Amino acid sequence: MKFLSDLASQFGALSLKNKIFTSILAVVLFISVAIAFVARWILVSSLTAELEMRGSAVAHSIAERGGTFMLDKNYPQLLSLIFDEARLHERKHLISYIFITDQGGEVLAHTMTRPFPPELRQANPVPRDKARSIQLVSVNHEDIHDIAVPINEGLYRIGTVHVGLSKSHIDSLIAKLRLTFLGFISAIIIIIFFISNRLTQYITLPISKLTRISDELSRGNFDITLDFQEDDESWKPAHCPAYNNTEMPCWHFDQSARQAAAHRTCKSCVFYRKREGDEVVQLGDSFRNMVWSIKLYRRRLRESEEKYRSLFDSGPDPVFVVDCEDFRISDANPRAQELYGYDKEEIIGMSYLELGPENRADCMLSLEGTGAGTGCMYHPKVLHYKKGGRPFYVNVHACPISYRGRHAIIIAVTDITEMIEKDAQLIQAGKMKSLGEMSAGIAHELNQPLNAIKMGSEFLALVQEQGASPSPEQFRQVVVEISAQVDRAAEIINTLRAFGRKAEMLKEKIDVNRPIGSVLTIVRRQFELDNIRFNLDLGENLPPILAQDNRLQQVFFNLLTNARDAINEASQPSEAGARRSIGIRTHAEGGAVCVDVSDSGVGIPESVLDKIFEPFFTTKETGQGMGLGLAITYGIVRDYGGQIRIESEPGQGTTFQLIFPQVQ
Repeated sequence: MKFLSDLASQFGALSLKNKIFTSILAVVLFISVAIAFVARWILVSSLTAELEMRGSAVAHSIAERGGTFMLDKNYPQLLSLIFDEARLHERKHLISYIFITDQGGEVLAHTMTRPFPPELRQANPVPRDKARSIQLVSVNHEDIHDIAVPINEGLYRIGTVHVGLSKSHIDSLIAKLRLTFLGFISAIIIIIFFISNRLTQYITLPISKLTRISDELSRGNFDITLDFQEDDESWKPAHCPAYNNTEMPCWHFDQSARQAAAHRTCKSCVFYRKREGDEVVQLGDSFRNMVWSIKLYRRRLRESEEKYRSLFDSGPDPVFVVDCEDFRISDANPRAQELYGYDKEEIIGMSYLELGPENRADCMLSLEGTGAGTGCMYHPKVLHYKKGGRPFYVNVHACPISYRGRHAIIIAVTDITEMIEKDAQLIQAGKMKSLGEMSAGIAHELNQPLNAIKMGSEFLALVQEQGASPSPEQFRQVVVEISAQVDRAAEIINTLRAFGRKAEMLKEKIDVNRPIGSVLTIVRRQFELDNIRFNLDLGENLPPILAQDNRLQQVFFNLLTNARDAINEASQPSEAGARRSIGIRTHAEGGAVCVDVSDSGVGIPESVLDKIFEPFFTTKETGQGMGLGLAITYGIVRDYGGQIRIESEPGQGTTFQLIFPQVQ
């Protein structure tokens, strides 16, 4: 078993050429040896049988002619007969002896030059029921095939003819025949040896070339000549227009492009070919076509990598490549180093989670999980920190990619700090404008507590001038009323101060009813003076939302002022029977907190319904508005992950529904 195992191991280490060559030779040798053994057995048996038949014919001939001589006892003539038969033509080399015995076994005549061996007379008796008898006997240390044939006269046997065939002569004839056959077999083996050698060279030469070319390709050498056949032309990529211009598809390999623009196929392709021939020729052509496509697409890939690397390095915005396993930054463009203030050695390898408090690991994992199937994700207005802890705001756009064989995320950030500051200035300017518009109503709101305070103080002064003292009950009522009016005035002033304060981008858990109440504190009196009534349905114990109170006040203030303008456009304050009301309803539904602001105004035409959130779009007259209120409202709601839905019917009013995700 070990020998067979070693032999199999050695055979496996041979080249394909030697395997084919050795296999062919082994099969041919096995068949030749088998044929030689079979042929030897057939030839020896056939030749021996043929010579025995020839010896039997000689014996029968002597028996037919010698019977008369035996009856006449003409022994000299009988001796002459057997000598003539023994020396005829080539029989003298084959026939060792001929002798005749009578019925009693006495030798009547023989051809031996030596004394007749007495043991030979009874060495091969012929049975009565047999026509002949053949035995291998030994005469003077020589093996002889003794053929005995009876001599009959009528129904009686009168003697026996013995013909001895030399076994050595038969063996020499067989040896000559075997030698001739072996020479023929050897000639066939030699011919097959050369044929198999040429055949294996023909089969394995292209494969050897394929192996050599594959080794060169694995080393990155794509300029190697594909000389599979002797008549292969020089392989020059410059001949192909698709190789020179990577934007042009190769119509033989870009099948989709070929179907889309079949009329642009090349009239004759320099490289792609599929010739008629055996499998070896077709294998060479297929490999050649494959290498050409690899070379073409490799050039395209290299140009694409160079192009996108240049875009990566020269992009105006910071770009990071973040590993999905440990969230460390694998690569960053120069703009990222410039904006964040880190050197390349510092930023490569640091955790992306360190750049901002909102870069949570669970958020990154959700991006990895959902991005692989649904595409990219966008996170607006994310707080990041530069080196040294300086904060700034960015928009984050992230997509999953494969980077150096690992799952990664490519993250592009855009610095929007200046834009947020301008938005804040714009919102602040809108607040100041709103406060200016409400100055009359605010003054009226403040006059009421001031008048009550003045009346209480004048009452106390009048009682003192009259020299009387107010009763304890009167004094207590006046003091309590003055204190209540002071609190009311302070509440109005604090609400105005909070509304006029510059909003921040921070998020906190708040009850959505709180900013609604603050806005109603400012505008309710003024709206009621315009004969506009509020229908409130504020839900209790609502789940909190993540937002900022001051910015939500701006949202509700914009919606209420738009509702007031729509109502005033539909009817006049003094118009009797006119529907002039604003409804505010808050409720929780399906994991979200909803705020519905409805009015009985003119409604919004369907033609402009999809434009009302666009900046500077307004349906008001010139000078009545800039068209920024709803755009600002939409931006703030989207910042907090909310949505705005509109239901409007011209002449019947409009409902704005704000949907905020509740805090989990």
